[in-house]
Amino acid sequence: MEPSALMKAGSKQEESFGVQSRTVADLGLVPNLRRSNSSLCKSRRSQYLFNSSEKENLSSWIPENIKKKECMYFVESSKLSDAGKVVCECGYTREQHLEEAIRSQAFQGKEWDPKKHVQEMPTDAFGDIVFTGLSQKVGKYVRLSQDTPSSVTYQLMTQHWGLDVPNLLISVTGGAKDFNMKPRLKSVFRRGLVKVAQTTGAWIITGGSHTGVMKQVGEAVRDFSLSSSYNQGEVVTIGIATWGTVHNREGLIHPTGGFPAEYIMDEEGQGHLTCLDSNHSHFILVDDGTHGHYGVEIPLRTKLEKFISEQTKERGGVAIKIPIVCVVLEGGPGTLHTIYNAITHGTPCVVVEGSGRVADVIAQVASLPISEITISLIQQKLAVFFQEMFETFTEGRIVEWTKKIQDIVRKRQLLTIFREGKDGQQDVDVAILQALLKASRSHDHFGHENWDHQLKLAVAWNRVDIARSEIFTDERQWKPSELHPMMTAALIANKPEFVKLFLENGLRLKEFVTWDTLLYLYKNLDPSCLFHCKLQKVLAEEPERVVCAPAVPAVQMYHVAQVLRELLGDFTQPLYPRPRSSDRPRLLLPVPHIKLNVQGVSLRSLYKRSSGHVTFTMDPVRDLLIWAIVQNRRELAEIIWAQSQDCIAAALACSKILKELSKEEEDTDSSEEMLALADQYEHRAIGVFTECYRKDEERAQKLLIRVSEAWGKTTCLQLALEAKDMKFVSHGGIQAFLTKVWWGQLCVDNGLWRVILCMLVFPLLATGLISFRERRVQAVRGLARVRAFFNAPVVIFHLNILSYFSFLCLFAYVLMVDFQPSPSWCEHLIYLWLFSLVCEELRQLLYDPDECGLTKMALLYFSDFWNKLDIAAILLFIAGLTCRLIPALLYPGRIILSLDFIMFCLRLMHIFTISKTLGPKIIIVKRMMKDVFFFLFLLAVWVVSFGVAKQAILIHNESRVDWIFRGVMYQSYLTIFGQMPSYIDGVNFNLDQCSPNGTDPYKPKCPESDPTRHEPIFPEWLTVTLLCLYLLFTNILLLNLLIAMFNYTFQQVQEHTDQIWKFQRHDLIEEYQGRPPAPPPFILLSHLHLFIKRVILKIPAKRHKQLKNKLEKNEEAALLSWEIYLKENYLQNQQYQQKQRPEQKIQDISNRVDTMVDLLEMDHLKGSGSMEQRLASLEEQVVQTTKALHWIVKTLKDSGFGSEEGAPSLASQKVSEGQDPELDGRQKAQDLGDTHHTNARNLLYPNSPIMRFPVPNEKVPWETEFLIYDPPFYSAERKDKDLVDPMGNTMDSLSRITYNAMDGPVDRRSSHGSYVVQDGLPLNPMGRTGLRGRGGLSCFGPNHTLQPVVTRWRRNQDGAICRRSIKKVLEVLVMKHALSEHWALPGGSRDPGETLPRKLKQVLQREFWPSFENLLMHGTEVYKGYADDPRNTDNAWIETVAVSVHFPDQSDMELKRLNSHLHACDPGISIRWQVVDKRIPLYADHKAILQKVATLFGAYY
Repeated sequence: MEPSALMKAGSKQEESFGVQSRTVADLGLVPNLRRSNSSLCKSRRSQYLFNSSEKENLSSWIPENIKKKECMYFVESSKLSDAGKVVCECGYTREQHLEEAIRSQAFQGKEWDPKKHVQEMPTDAFGDIVFTGLSQKVGKYVRLSQDTPSSVTYQLMTQHWGLDVPNLLISVTGGAKDFNMKPRLKSVFRRGLVKVAQTTGAWIITGGSHTGVMKQVGEAVRDFSLSSSYNQGEVVTIGIATWGTVHNREGLIHPTGGFPAEYIMDEEGQGHLTCLDSNHSHFILVDDGTHGHYGVEIPLRTKLEKFISEQTKERGGVAIKIPIVCVVLEGGPGTLHTIYNAITHGTPCVVVEGSGRVADVIAQVASLPISEITISLIQQKLAVFFQEMFETFTEGRIVEWTKKIQDIVRKRQLLTIFREGKDGQQDVDVAILQALLKASRSHDHFGHENWDHQLKLAVAWNRVDIARSEIFTDERQWKPSELHPMMTAALIANKPEFVKLFLENGLRLKEFVTWDTLLYLYKNLDPSCLFHCKLQKVLAEEPERVVCAPAVPAVQMYHVAQVLRELLGDFTQPLYPRPRSSDRPRLLLPVPHIKLNVQGVSLRSLYKRSSGHVTFTMDPVRDLLIWAIVQNRRELAEIIWAQSQDCIAAALACSKILKELSKEEEDTDSSEEMLALADQYEHRAIGVFTECYRKDEERAQKLLIRVSEAWGKTTCLQLALEAKDMKFVSHGGIQAFLTKVWWGQLCVDNGLWRVILCMLVFPLLATGLISFRERRVQAVRGLARVRAFFNAPVVIFHLNILSYFSFLCLFAYVLMVDFQPSPSWCEHLIYLWLFSLVCEELRQLLYDPDECGLTKMALLYFSDFWNKLDIAAILLFIAGLTCRLIPALLYPGRIILSLDFIMFCLRLMHIFTISKTLGPKIIIVKRMMKDVFFFLFLLAVWVVSFGVAKQAILIHNESRVDWIFRGVMYQSYLTIFGQMPSYIDGVNFNLDQCSPNGTDPYKPKCPESDPTRHEPIFPEWLTVTLLCLYLLFTNILLLNLLIAMFNYTFQQVQEHTDQIWKFQRHDLIEEYQGRPPAPPPFILLSHLHLFIKRVILKIPAKRHKQLKNKLEKNEEAALLSWEIYLKENYLQNQQYQQKQRPEQKIQDISNRVDTMVDLLEMDHLKGSGSMEQRLASLEEQVVQTTKALHWIVKTLKDSGFGSEEGAPSLASQKVSEGQDPELDGRQKAQDLGDTHHTNARNLLYPNSPIMRFPVPNEKVPWETEFLIYDPPFYSAERKDKDLVDPMGNTMDSLSRITYNAMDGPVDRRSSHGSYVVQDGLPLNPMGRTGLRGRGGLSCFGPNHTLQPVVTRWRRNQDGAICRRSIKKVLEVLVMKHALSEHWALPGGSRDPGETLPRKLKQVLQREFWPSFENLLMHGTEVYKGYADDPRNTDNAWIETVAVSVHFPDQSDMELKRLNSHLHACDPGISIRWQVVDKRIPLYADHKAILQKVATLFGAYY
């Protein structure tokens, strides 16, 4: 669309804001989330330069799809260039034209026409742009034709430039020339503009040049790039400029693309051209084939902004159309036209007061009633703010400005004035977002769609502060279910502040987390997270489905459960069990394509299993917590964990999951973050358990062993052990519990000597030497005390120690004393003893109380080092026994058994780990063993290198392998400990001690020597030197290194030794807690009893209740409630401790000081601003008074009373002290002076290119003189020519029309009485409209319409009438065309002689027409008169009659017949019953009629 005011060549351009056709659609949730372009583009996006393949792609795609324009016919212009050269009409010199243009014969003798003589060619300027001499920031640029489709430009920006789809479009417009702003206002504007762009992910669109408002935006981006927050994200600033006005653009021309192209800024030599701004990130240079002509980019920018604003961005299951806002600084006539177009098309505008010119004119009058915005007032404002060019304003132009400003101010909901330091405004970013929300709030919607749209915008912008202050207010009470869609979006987009806000406003997770919601969340996992990869692997490994199976979503919850079980451990049950075959068809039903704000079907209703199978229990907090944890979302998980019920188990499970994920995470930073978060959750579990333990020890210990159904039927203690949360296990309360388990039913304070004494002499149990915890056991005597004593793990442990020592003593005795060719009875006893040990190891291997399966139990068994040692010792004993029973291998068998004795002795180390003294030391020894192995690797390098060199120098061709090993390894190793090798220096050389030829097997071979002199001949100096170096590195360096490693390990482990010992102590306690009481070999009796129970009687194994206890439901609920209460105490204590930290106190004090400074500045600015306004008002009053006095004096001097018309009126005081001007203006908006037909004076006539003559309010009445009034004449051609008046404006064609009477079938009488007929044409009784003729109406004069208002009472499901604010609620019948934005009453114009309107007939079946005519006859007339319609003209207007047809009874037969006969014959027409509300999206005149109907029935409106 061409701008109304074209700029002259050589002048600076005014930035234009696109004409925006805003339609507020019903933005709901999409059923299947598609990844937005932003996520696709991130992978393509490079920080600086494209790589070679991307360059080639861009170099081929851009010339094929994007064109430039070239002049093809040189026509000499009468004007010369700045350099005095002859130029073409296009502005370029002859040398800058193509040869075809200069020699063209096809256009000879013709005038230059840009439509004919400018052709499109592949563009030759695109790529990367670098500004010479400035920062090396790389931008993107392209030269394109002004006719380039917006879709192609948008594709270039998002797909090839890699820009993320914006959440907001900010179009900055205003003065193109440099202007001055107050330093504080400039600072506030820059900070706010960049903040809103950064926080919301917006695009800023400007003119791109280094002047005016574009320069201000560029400097704002520059300041941001130098700040510390720059790494949070780049601000996308797009400059759309005219190619022909860019200075030094020759450097940008690269036919194959500039990567990069260097651009030189030369402001001194730019002349009437402009330089590009170096702080913009992207440039779109619009080419029309001319040079020096400004404003070329305006149409393309308009279309591009409109196209972008019509795009839909989907994120987190929420789809919103990209909102757009216009920000205005300063500006001239072009800026006013831009603002008018934006406001007319529903785009909100933010005008910065104090920036000058147009912005200040609008800001000055924005708070006034329309009646006070007069031509004289606008003239005064122009004289003040346009001093230099005020003389160029004609009367017609001032009238046009007045009309446009009135229309702009009339739509106050779209206009926001940013007054820095006034009206409580501080930040431009808040003003911009508030303007968008205010505009959204002004749009009419059904039900709560308007509030939903505002909330979607706030979530998309990630501005929780705006949501708190503007959306979650007392004005709107949100139902929890209404927040479900946005909760889903906030979770997927990782916006924890919004999740917290929704929870604070009543969202209940139990209602939110449904089966469908959970599936939807897992389908939209972050693709970069490790859990997503593991889930894809599980899906890939799953067998292919049957072909005939119904289509299902790929991810199911049992797939998730499979991955979670890998992370949590096999000891847990699947959190989401796989459905049975009978349930599978029900499970695999497609997920319904519904919005998530409708609660989905929970899994509980999908699966109703029998009691014999695992039942699914939905724990919403657990489900959301797992979903957040597997993606490593710290803040989100923290908020959800605070809502958890089983919080200790939840924290430990999170720790386990994170630790497992960190093991597989390849990214080091992510792995460290996971481990840090796991440690944090371990501390939370410790904190909550500490609170519980302080309150009640017994209940706290119950929490440890309670079976948690929500976490796979495991316990807190099991989770902590599997996660290796040593700090948690080493907690005093848990250790006290383990000690309690260790002592069984015995009192913990029993001395160990008493226990051992009673073990040896068990009749002492009857003496009371041992005390028991339970009074029942303590009171009784006999077998119960004996059973309780010998079932205690501490007693079983010491019995096994005595047994094991006895076994070792007997084994040693046999090896050293009684090892006979045939086994003695002692040796047979050892065999029996070992058999009992083998049976015990088999029992431990097959013990499966959690039903994990033999494979899992085997893996778990062999994961323990001591179990491996046991198996090795047993196998070695079997090998030795086998050799021992063969007479020929008796001695090798004894050797093997002797070595096996060593392994059995090493097993004692595990037994003594229970000791508080020896246990930690054993842990240190185990850690040092690892250091020894690493040390041996280094030592082996020196030993082998020295040994081989020494052997090669001393001995010639030693062939005996054993002596080679001795010389290379054995002697070199012993050298470290001081045993020097023989003959190393030749001093102790003796031929008797060696074998010259190496034939003596008991003597080493002699070194190299002289056989005649019997002296060594090897280089002694070399061997001695090698020995010294060897001893230096091994004895001094390596041994000290080993000592240092031991010392470091000791110090490192010593700090955590206590924790490690306490952690490992549990394994021993659990082992002996489940071990049979009898020691080997008597344990065989217990094994026989166990065999009968498990194998013969089929009684399953169960874990002892002391370590795993399933509580009753009531007891469990009470325990969890108690845990939640103490968790809240823990969180409060954490917050208090956080506030008490010195760093936090300093931060709080700093924030308070900053707040106080801001408040003081605000008070100062408010005071000075109020004073300035009062002084300005006083000054205006004085000026008006002076004029009045001059007039009086002149009248008296002329001896007359003067003309009343010339008497000036005193200006009214607009702003009083302490008043809010904008709020005051809103109160005055209903001023009676704005009652003139406003819709009928819109400048652009609907469905035509005709522009009305501007008519301000004061010039509407025909009685008011308006000498320059010259409206155009327009009568549209219509298809029904027989039913409309003639099109011409000649008297001959209109003379046959009779006005103020019945003209044949046409009723030309007005309900307002007789109207004036002037020059053969009737005059609109309401006044001027700015257009003569019939317009788009049928007849000159009144065009009569009928609006039937069909209503009924809205009722509940039980039939009761709904009420709001005590008043009854109505429903009205409305209809809508597919291309229309608004709904309407089913009325309108009627055919001659017909009763029913044409629109009503379209939705009503013919057989019901007579009945409806009867209903209209008995209806109530609620309005009759003039209708303010955009189609009205000076000579044709619409008058309507509104008739109310109400059905008070729902059982009314006519109502039932009406509903049955409602049928739209056109598929593009919709019809529905809609609740009557002031927000209902109807046309304005229809809403006024509906309000009258609601008043008639006393109904809610």
